[in-house]
Amino acid sequence: MGLLIRGGEALERIRALRVVVFDKTGTLTVGAPQVVDVTGVGGADPRRALLLGAAVEQASEHPLARAVVEAAAAEGRLPVAQDVEAVPGSGVRGRVEGAEVAVGSLRWLAETGVGVANAEGAVATAARRAWSLFGVSIDGRLQAVLAVADPLRPDSARGIERLRSLGLHVVLATGDLPETAGAIAVEVGITDVRAQLRPADKAALIGELRAAFGPVAMVGDGINDAPALAMADVGIAMASGTGVAMAAADITLVHGDIEAVSLAIALSRATLRNIRQNLAWAFGYNLILVPLAVLAIVPPVAAALAMAFSSVSVVLNALRLRRFAPRKSAPAQIDAHPEAAATA
Repeated sequence: MGLLIRGGEALERIRALRVVVFDKTGTLTVGAPQVVDVTGVGGADPRRALLLGAAVEQASEHPLARAVVEAAAAEGRLPVAQDVEAVPGSGVRGRVEGAEVAVGSLRWLAETGVGVANAEGAVATAARRAWSLFGVSIDGRLQAVLAVADPLRPDSARGIERLRSLGLHVVLATGDLPETAGAIAVEVGITDVRAQLRPADKAALIGELRAAFGPVAMVGDGINDAPALAMADVGIAMASGTGVAMAAADITLVHGDIEAVSLAIALSRATLRNIRQNLAWAFGYNLILVPLAVLAIVPPVAAALAMAFSSVSVVLNALRLRRFAPRKSAPAQIDAHPEAAATA
């Protein structure tokens, strides 16, 4: 089914979920972003800003950072960055060719004292097209705005609808601008959107939703999602994501199929229902036949045979789960994780 489950506890907890929180990049989207527009700000050279920005992004594993590096590599040789520092959920900064360079969210750049008022036009365009925006500042001045597009997974809207049909509250939690997050949410059918969140904010959101609704699952794929995955009652990671995310998760979606989240919930409920049925069979035989054997109403041999048949009936009932929810096979996206493929 494309589900890699870490033990029985995770399978048991997922049946009681009331809320499912989704990250955006690499979770609802395919995780193959591309830079689609580079806009210079205040007469700055956008090509130079892209090259310097990509220089500090080279050390990052984030898909959006890789998209920036790939776009810059087509423009020329990247300069060498020094003193690179990653700010989780915000961006990256360092020194390139003697200049202080920072690449990250416009919100983060504004918090560091960079003026971002000139980027309003780019923000409006990004909102209409569901693009993610990043700013490049050089020596404290915004030099360029990078627009990155990452298409939605084909099954995202269908997967969200299945979760809602199970009575679950679905939330989109992302570090993107509210305008971009809102555009994505409309496409997939999510009404509760939380934007411009840092990793710590996502973890805090899990606690807030748990207090309001009940048990919460977090679905993510990146390093930034790891705190929320660990905080959630059930953490669900994409196999196409980072190893850190999978290490923090209870369940991994081997095929990267969002619909598998609802499948895991249905499987959990079916498994617990099967366990209750098996307990009923076992206790039923004990409560009825053992006293009858003690009172000599049923011969002891017959009672012993009945006990053996109760074990057989329990096993046969459990084996019915092998026929649970047959589904079409999905193309695996696990080339980087052969151990996950082997286990599944």
